[in-house]
Amino acid sequence: MRARTIRTRTPARAGRRTALLAVGALTTGLLLTAPQPASAANLITNPGFETAGADDMPHCWEKSGWGDNDFSFTTTSDAHSGDRAMKVELTRRTEGDRKALITESAACAPVVTPGKQYDLGLWYKSTTPDASLTLFRHDGTAGWQYWTDLKTLDMQPAVWTEATVRTPEVPAGTDRISWGVSVYGTGAATTDDYTMEQVTEPVPEPGCTGTARECADGGWEVLPTQNPVRSMHSVVLHNGKVLLIAGSGNSEELFEAGTFTSAVYDPEDGTYEVVPTPDDMFCAGHVQLQDGRVLVMSGNKGYPSADGTIGYQGYKDSYVFDPETETYSRTNDMNDGHWYPSATILGNGDVISFGGLREDSTGSVTADLWSDAEQRWLPMNRVHQTWSYWGLYPSMILMQDGRLFYSGSHVFGNNIPGTGSAIYDYDANTVTEVPGLRNKDERDQSASVLLPPAQDQKVLTLGGGNIDSNPNANRLTDIIDLKEANPSYVAGPPIPQGTVDYGDGPVPQTGDQGKMYLSAVLLPDGKVLETGGGLHNRADPVFETSVFDPASETFDPVAVDPEARGYHSSAFLLPDGRVMTTGDNPGNGSWNHNVSVYSPSYLFKGERPVITSLIDSEWTYGDTQRITVDRPIAKAELIRPAAVTHSSDPNQRFVDLPLSVDGNDENTVDLNVTSNPDLAPPGWYMLFAVDANGVPSVAEWVHLQGPAALTAKDSGAHVHDFAEAPAGKVTGPGKKRAAEPVPPTVSGCDRHYGSADVCVPTAFPAEVGATAAARCAWLEQNEYGTLEVNGKDDPLRLDRNRDGVACGKGDVRRG
Repeated sequence: MRARTIRTRTPARAGRRTALLAVGALTTGLLLTAPQPASAANLITNPGFETAGADDMPHCWEKSGWGDNDFSFTTTSDAHSGDRAMKVELTRRTEGDRKALITESAACAPVVTPGKQYDLGLWYKSTTPDASLTLFRHDGTAGWQYWTDLKTLDMQPAVWTEATVRTPEVPAGTDRISWGVSVYGTGAATTDDYTMEQVTEPVPEPGCTGTARECADGGWEVLPTQNPVRSMHSVVLHNGKVLLIAGSGNSEELFEAGTFTSAVYDPEDGTYEVVPTPDDMFCAGHVQLQDGRVLVMSGNKGYPSADGTIGYQGYKDSYVFDPETETYSRTNDMNDGHWYPSATILGNGDVISFGGLREDSTGSVTADLWSDAEQRWLPMNRVHQTWSYWGLYPSMILMQDGRLFYSGSHVFGNNIPGTGSAIYDYDANTVTEVPGLRNKDERDQSASVLLPPAQDQKVLTLGGGNIDSNPNANRLTDIIDLKEANPSYVAGPPIPQGTVDYGDGPVPQTGDQGKMYLSAVLLPDGKVLETGGGLHNRADPVFETSVFDPASETFDPVAVDPEARGYHSSAFLLPDGRVMTTGDNPGNGSWNHNVSVYSPSYLFKGERPVITSLIDSEWTYGDTQRITVDRPIAKAELIRPAAVTHSSDPNQRFVDLPLSVDGNDENTVDLNVTSNPDLAPPGWYMLFAVDANGVPSVAEWVHLQGPAALTAKDSGAHVHDFAEAPAGKVTGPGKKRAAEPVPPTVSGCDRHYGSADVCVPTAFPAEVGATAAARCAWLEQNEYGTLEVNGKDDPLRLDRNRDGVACGKGDVRRG
């Protein structure tokens, strides 16, 4: 048993976290009466608090909680039944909570079976809207640990009210659980008559409606209509359509002509509508605002100079795309240029952006903040600055307490100094290094994803390479649990290997060969699809697709996308449960306009559940929302629609909606919405209902409202003390500076050869010899065509006869 004694931790964030307290461990106690046993159906010992124990608590119940608050635990005679009820009250709160929980011991905590679900119930009165039902679980290896919050209790100050909720499936390795009520705002919650029963509904055997291969591995289809634009940005809109942004599409010719494009794809009829695009949004950032519009930030002000002395330039321009009118409108300018910026929506609806290249091709050290309240980018003096350079497309994932986790995924070259991963606290304006990310300088164009469900606070980072040194991309995966006090990445299973095409057709991967440019997509069954990628810098596509199961931390290879999907490719979830993939832009400047759609195996396992009614599509935090379904379901969730580019979608998340199921009508289900907007930032979400075989419904769209929903509360969300004591190096704001020096070859391309949209690598793959003949043979094999030499310099020695054309006949005769 984990003893809950008073203990103090050094706060990770000055002014935001104080002492962590847990009080009143009840390991043994003097029983004043005979223990009140659990009934045959009810798994709770002493469910009505009628048997007294020690520490002024009922037998088998204990005090718990943390933070800076004044509190009391009282056994009261104001009971729902019998003579006793338990009252938890906060009279002052700065942070934290207080909990009355089942004692974490073999004698008291109910035994559970992995894979099973349990219906929990209690009766309560509450004078605060800030009370929730909280679960802990006992893992055979890790011991007792927080599991999840299931339900927010409505304020009911005078009338005894019943609350019921169904747990998710019990995780593997769990043998017991403890649960009770947390109070995290001023006021009191009084509870009585707890119940816990195992859900016994049999799981129906899935039927197979496809071929044996489809039922095991799913299937791909290449759509008959091609994508009309060279899009590398994909945003799933809340009307079910997909915004595909190209700008100039990495074509210098289109840039010079001022030809900038976007298209809106309609999955319902397979059509594309090309829409006017006011600026070159090639390599911009984008995020969906809480009202469903798309904020597009920065983009390409200019391509590199012909002689390679000037790199890409990012403008300060910013636009909003309206899905209703399918038009762009200009916002105010950002404070700095950000070509390849991050874009993360925060729990209050604001958006924060880091990194990228400025208008002069140097690295931006400016953080820009979009205010949801003011609908504009805030001036520099109103935005906290560390003057840190986070690189290009740094993956900044919102944590459950509002901090940002930089996962280590980025684009182009080496990672940031230090461990390559960090926690950024905007309020305290501090950066804390996080250890454990392997080969941190070979995670260029890796993918990171907050694993399902978001409540678990685990992040998976997959693959990557290094455009500067151009080694074979790796198979590494690393997993971090941000619920730990001192979180650290640990090694995950290697990415399965597939085939690689060096130009002569696919051959099996060997050794430690993995992939960069890969995509990771959250699926409604709670798993992650990873697909696409390449072995080297804009070359050698890898054909491999697999599904990662967060519960078992294993990969299952599935059917493979028949199209190459490397640089500038995207993959994203559609509302019907399929995954769409687009794009591929090899170093020779060509573009793959073919579009693939993957149907996961769950679409071949019989009829899908149907959400037959949705009472309200406008949701607020802490709500209970009722739906009806045509058959019993095992779970429901919200999935934030994609806004993806360059392997990066830091806002992608899967938020569990614990169920309250009417025992007399399994098809009427209440969904319990988190009270924490940092777990589910405001905006539009896809609502999926999933049966016991992992088969999802088609999504319904719901709108989770923003901070206005919390204005009546004096405390805000129920936040737990995760990642409270990271031991890594902590830095505050550095010296104010204008920019970070960045070489013009940051993209791994030598601009002395060919046009700006052609990428002759600054470092060739290791298996390519260093001679002009070997390099030219590789360029020919990868269909680079004729390459003019820009200027007088020939750093790769590809134009030995100095006729202005690289790799001509006169350049390679002597090797």
